[in-house]
Amino acid sequence: MHNTSLGPAVPTDRAISALRPLPADAVRFDRGGLLGGWQERNRAATLPHCVEQLHAHGNLDNLRRVTGDFDGPHRGYWFADTDVHKTLEAALWDGGFAAFVAETAQLLAKVQDPDGYLVSYFQAGERHRQWAELPSSHEMYTAGHLVQAAVAGARCAPDDPAAQQLLGVARRFADLLVERFGAGGEEAVDGHPEIETALVELFRVTGHRPYLDLAALLVQRRGHGLLGPESRFGQRAYYQDHVPVRDAPDVTGHVVRQVYLLAGAVDVAVETGDSELLRAAERLWDSALESKTYLTGGQGSRHRDEAFGDPYELPPDRAYAETCAAIGSLHWAWRLLLATGRARYADEMERLLFNGIAGSTSQSGTAFFYSNPLQLRTGHDGSDEDAPGARLPWYRCACCPPNLARLMASLHTYAATGGDQGLQLHLYSPGTYTAGGHTISAATEYPWDETVALTFTEATGDPWTLTLRVPSWCTDARVTVNGAPLSFVEDGWIRLERVWKAGDRVELVLPMPPRLVRPHPRVDAVRGTAALARGPIVYCLEHADVPGRYFEDLYLDPEAPIELRRDHPLAPVALSVRDFAAFIPYFLWANRGPGPMRVWIPLIP
Repeated sequence: MHNTSLGPAVPTDRAISALRPLPADAVRFDRGGLLGGWQERNRAATLPHCVEQLHAHGNLDNLRRVTGDFDGPHRGYWFADTDVHKTLEAALWDGGFAAFVAETAQLLAKVQDPDGYLVSYFQAGERHRQWAELPSSHEMYTAGHLVQAAVAGARCAPDDPAAQQLLGVARRFADLLVERFGAGGEEAVDGHPEIETALVELFRVTGHRPYLDLAALLVQRRGHGLLGPESRFGQRAYYQDHVPVRDAPDVTGHVVRQVYLLAGAVDVAVETGDSELLRAAERLWDSALESKTYLTGGQGSRHRDEAFGDPYELPPDRAYAETCAAIGSLHWAWRLLLATGRARYADEMERLLFNGIAGSTSQSGTAFFYSNPLQLRTGHDGSDEDAPGARLPWYRCACCPPNLARLMASLHTYAATGGDQGLQLHLYSPGTYTAGGHTISAATEYPWDETVALTFTEATGDPWTLTLRVPSWCTDARVTVNGAPLSFVEDGWIRLERVWKAGDRVELVLPMPPRLVRPHPRVDAVRGTAALARGPIVYCLEHADVPGRYFEDLYLDPEAPIELRRDHPLAPVALSVRDFAAFIPYFLWANRGPGPMRVWIPLIP
């Protein structure tokens, strides 16, 4: 199904780069594995569901209003076009929704103004507000998601007429932005970052330098008060407009805006050779991970403003941990991984995928969480869309479902890097991986099983290096090559350099005994508690596994042994502790109906 030649983020040969992304068709997940299964669910259920919802909730009709082909009111938020663009991007990465792609590309071309502008809300009835409300209008943000859809088309179907048409539409809008906001133009930024990383990727596709220059200008302008004192609540930090990116001491404000901005900053830094800006992005990563990130990888402890809180302000029951924030954090981590080659960024990608991101989607693939708490109390009122007790099929602000669809459709492109000299494996999944004339077949039940078996099915006979990530949670990784033991871990990697032959077998064992996780002592909200984890998976206690017991009266004995349970009806591997029959993976909660749940369990006094 995947015929893509390149993935969503591809630095040029001139960029600061420690690792190189593979051609997207170099990695193929086995649909029987967890990641491949999620990708198949996305294709079969989530993506068709998103397309249906665009029709049902008026997103496509909003565009038709502009051309006079629909006579009705605008529905949804003023940035509702972005849901169309993200779904279109997902369809292009997937490669199996040709009719939707062709029809939507034609519609967007028909809607676009002669000067390139394309935001349906402002084109139909709100012309007087066009470009006048940048703190909140999301106009550049909307353009950014259009551009990213076009990039997907240019990379996965460059000869397809619909993809070519879409790229033309996106370039016309991008050219308008360059003319209006580039050097010598209006000195402004959008209240919601996203355009920055999109412009850099468009530069990477087209080689047109003004796109990169505008992205660099937008990053440089952020933090100089351009969004004005009358912006949301008068809080410039909400928009990260209070201090320049390279000087910011801490992540702050609206989480999605912050992580999208920093992903774009990394893109700009590596393409312009700005090592100072890259160091700033790494420093802010440290700020986020050290004191403002939940055990699941989720970020954002405040429902108000969907924002980061103070250091160590991480209440489990009030966690906002928006799904889009987790996706944006993965994009940021991927770019830092490519730029620096540091394993910690791949570690965080794994944690996000198996916990903060995976928990957002139901097993059916057609219901979603927007916020992702780590605790739901008995008697929780789930009527508030911001904190529902169960996943919903869609939202008034439906940014998360199509964002998930585009990530899952391109998920295989984040699994490995490499080239002629070798292959680096970051995400373990059954499937095939190809680089530099070598092809490896991976067999594993990871993350449920600790063994990853890699067999060379093709080899060139030249020296070549296979590099395997050792997750930070693993303290005793073991490797054999054709049965001979090897073990040398350096900075989170095992590097195996040799002349490989077809039939050579590498076996990586990542022991994953269940473990008790204690919270940081400064996180007041969870003092006196512990959580359970195994490998990359965070576990939780759910109502269905403790029937008849009041959740808030439960305590965990930290000295009790933790045992594996492989007969749970929902989880391939559950954990059991004295008095508790089963803890299930956090990402599987709320698939058996609404009810209380918690990750952090009070310890016996």
